[in-house]
Amino acid sequence: MPEVVALGETMVLMNPETSGPLRYVHRFTKQIGGAESNFCIGVVRLGHTAGWISRLGDDELGRFVLHSIRGEGVDTSRVSFDSEAPTALMFKERRELGETKVYYYRRYSAASLMTPDDLDEEYIGSAKFLHLSGITPALSVSCHETVLAAMEMARKLGVKISFDPNLRLRLWSAAEARRVLVDLMGRADIVLPGVGEAEVILGTRDPVAIADQILSLGASLVAVKLGAEGAYVADKDGNRFRSPGFTVKRVVDPVGAGDAFAAGFLVGLLRNYPLDECARLANAVGAFAVTVTGDIEGLPSNEELAEFLGESEAIDR
Repeated sequence: MPEVVALGETMVLMNPETSGPLRYVHRFTKQIGGAESNFCIGVVRLGHTAGWISRLGDDELGRFVLHSIRGEGVDTSRVSFDSEAPTALMFKERRELGETKVYYYRRYSAASLMTPDDLDEEYIGSAKFLHLSGITPALSVSCHETVLAAMEMARKLGVKISFDPNLRLRLWSAAEARRVLVDLMGRADIVLPGVGEAEVILGTRDPVAIADQILSLGASLVAVKLGAEGAYVADKDGNRFRSPGFTVKRVVDPVGAGDAFAAGFLVGLLRNYPLDECARLANAVGAFAVTVTGDIEGLPSNEELAEFLGESEAIDR
């Protein structure tokens, strides 16, 4: 059984070959994108085991998603196909000036119809961590119910819950997001917010205040992602520190960096690393993720990460 289990939707990602408004783009690369599967692939690349729970449309795009994730070594035995609903689609739009934008075509998708019946309590209970994001409850009422049910199963069975708010205002209003995400953060053991989304949810960009608020909700460990500046980590035992980020000469695409950070951080916890080393590992994995245009293509292997961190010597020829 996998060490880490995640629940959520993965879409077919249409990635433009050129930058600029989509109306002028004619060629795309077909890839996959989904916060939870990105996370799972990051964990597996670093030598650990992960399982992904979801629904896909019983269509060619669904099979493409399944084969891609399974091909990365992630356990997909708890993924089901839905003959009545399609696999979701997303398009990226990259601009040389301004942020990368994402356009979703996921309403009434197969994954948005997930219910608590899609969960396997024994499967979740066998893991050390259950990883969830705030994207899934934004998809539908039944997805929100599924997330709550998964958390209840994990809590009952002693599985630690990791939660990344992953705020997506294209999916719901800020007010609804605040209400749901604050509640879910309070149900998690480990919370991994980005500083920008925390400002929307909690009303502050101060990492110390963000950590204080989330710890007061009931979480035991918080790692606030600060982008290029690294992360601020705090736990209920009073440990607090900033972990510096790594310099990336050229940021190609920041989408997926937060998922990469989460994968690195939880791998550190799986290895029983000290918190500062967990954060260092997470920052390094996140740095790799922003160097390519896809969500998963830049995620490092153990060997690549060790070379980057100066822990082993690179042999190029």
